[in-house]
Amino acid sequence: MTERENLTENLEEEIVQRIVRNFLDIQILRLIQTEPMWGYRILKKIEDIFGIKIRHGALYPLLNSLEAKGFLKSKREVKKGRIRKTYEITPKGNQVTESYYHALKQQLEKADL
Repeated sequence: MTERENLTENLEEEIVQRIVRNFLDIQILRLIQTEPMWGYRILKKIEDIFGIKIRHGALYPLLNSLEAKGFLKSKREVKKGRIRKTYEITPKGNQVTESYYHALKQQLEKADL
């Protein structure tokens, strides 16, 4: 890999990480859109996909907030003797992600800058 390719890759990775940090709520909704998930799985997916570590103390208040706004719903399940809270996206949560995609597309297509 050339120095230029390496620099470009590093910049892209940095941009993705900034987007994920600034729009963590949207990224979590996008993840849960793919399948219902519990907190620890969300943490691991974000780390694996985006290379960002999120503390439990930051994730769970955010999940509670998304649920309070009606973007997620949760249910408690028993798995291997442990109670696990699994989150699912709601129709309102799907609307949020659609709005995010629409706004992002509009910003990227603006030619008047």
